[in-house]
Amino acid sequence: MPTHIEMPKLSDTMTEGTVVRWLKQVGDQVEIGDEIAEIETDKATMAMEAFDEGVLSEILIEEGGKAAIGATLAVLQEEGEVAEAPAEPPVVVDPGPAAAPEPEPEPEPAPEPNPVAIEASPPEPGPASFPGPAATPATRVKASPLARKVAAANGVDLSGLRGSGPGGRIVKKDVDAAIGGADTAGSDAPEAATLPPAPEPKPASVSPVEVEPMAAPPEVPVPALDDGDERIELSNLRRIIAERLLASKTTIPHFYLHMEADAGPLMEIRRQVNLQAEASHGNKYTVNDFVLKAVIGALQAVPAVNSAFRGDHVVQFGEIGVSVAVAVEDGLVTPVVRNASAKSLLQISREVKDLAGRAREGKLLPSEFDGGTITVSNLGSYGIESFDAIINPPQAAIISVGAIVEKPVVSDDQIVPGLRLNLGLSCDHRVVDGAVGAEFLGQVKKLIEQPALMLV
Repeated sequence: MPTHIEMPKLSDTMTEGTVVRWLKQVGDQVEIGDEIAEIETDKATMAMEAFDEGVLSEILIEEGGKAAIGATLAVLQEEGEVAEAPAEPPVVVDPGPAAAPEPEPEPEPAPEPNPVAIEASPPEPGPASFPGPAATPATRVKASPLARKVAAANGVDLSGLRGSGPGGRIVKKDVDAAIGGADTAGSDAPEAATLPPAPEPKPASVSPVEVEPMAAPPEVPVPALDDGDERIELSNLRRIIAERLLASKTTIPHFYLHMEADAGPLMEIRRQVNLQAEASHGNKYTVNDFVLKAVIGALQAVPAVNSAFRGDHVVQFGEIGVSVAVAVEDGLVTPVVRNASAKSLLQISREVKDLAGRAREGKLLPSEFDGGTITVSNLGSYGIESFDAIINPPQAAIISVGAIVEKPVVSDDQIVPGLRLNLGLSCDHRVVDGAVGAEFLGQVKKLIEQPALMLV
C-alpha cells in the first residue's frame, strides 16, 4: 500500500520546513537510507533520508514549498503496485456525457455536493457556494492536492487540463501552465474572467483548501512596490533570526562594555606559531583562533559569565561551549565548539574551520548548534573596528571582536605606532553585573596581551 513521506522534525525548535530540492523524481526507485530531498529548517539545510522503500509515485510539495512537521511531502508505491490505486474511488459528479473531454458551462450545481470534487468550474453569480461541484464530467479528474489548491485559488477548471504526472494526473506545473495560458482549454479563459465580479467566496462557505489565498489580507497595509522594488520572502533561517533577535533585544536587559587591547604580542606569537605549523601539520592559525582561546581562559577565571537566566534561578554551566558566529548566504549561524576548555589551540582552530566550511555549504547537523554557553562574533575581517552585538539567547554574554588597527599609542612617555584591538562585551544584566563583566573582559584582554599564557 502507498507510504507517505512526511516532513521530519530535524531540530528541537523546528515547526515547519521548506523543500529546497528534490533529489529523487517521480518514477525513481527509493531505497531505505537514500537521500530524497534537501530540507531547510530553522537552523540549516540538510538532506532528508528515506525510511521506506518503493517507487516515488507522487510529489505533493514542490521545490520551494513549505510544510508543517508531519505533513505529507510525497508518496511511495510498492514496486509493481499501480500508481493510481483505487484507494480514491471515482466520484460521479453529474450524469452528463461520459466521453466529453471538455467541461460544460452549465451553472446548475449537482444535487449531492462533494467537497473533494474541487475540479468544478467557477460558479455563476447566485446562491451556489464555492466548493459546490458544478462540473459535468462523469469521471473524477485526477489531480494532486496541491494542483487542486492552486486551481481553486485561480479559478482554473481542472477538467479541461491534460496531466503530465503519473497516470495522467494533473500536477501543479500543469495548473501553472494553464494560468499562464499555455495548456488551458479554450473555455478556461472566459470562465476565469467571470470570477472578479462574482461575490460568492464568503468566509462561511470557503473550502479548507482555500485557506492559503486568504493569507493575502496581512499584506494590505504594506506600501505598494515601486518599479525596481523586489519582494523577498523570508526563509526559515531568516525568520528564526528575526524572531530570536527581537526576543533578545526586547526581553534581555543588555549592557555593553569595551576595552582596547595591545594586539602586538598576539600578532608576533601568531607569526611564530604559523612558521612552525607550516613545517609540521600545516594548519594556519587565525587571529580569531587566539581570541577564542582567550575567551575560554577568561570563562575559566570568571565562571559567573558562563551562565544563563532561567526565570527564577540562574544556571552556571559546568562545561564551556563557544558559539562561533558564521556569516552564510541567508544570514548568520552559530555552530558550537563543545567542551572547549579541554581542547588545544590546534584542535579549536581545525574544528572552527570545519564548522565554518560546512555551515556555508548548509551541511551542519542540528546537534552542532547545541551546547553554546557564550558567543564570539568577529567582524574584523570586514574592517569594523568596534560594534555591540546582540546576545544569543539563552546565553548571558556575547563577545564582539573588531579589526586590528595600527594607530599611535603612548609607551614610556613616547608616542609610538601600535596595533590595537577593540573588544566588546554585551551582557544580560539579570545574570552578569557590571563589575563581573569588567573582570571577565579584563581577563580576555590580559590573555591577548600575554598570549603565551594561553599555551600553557
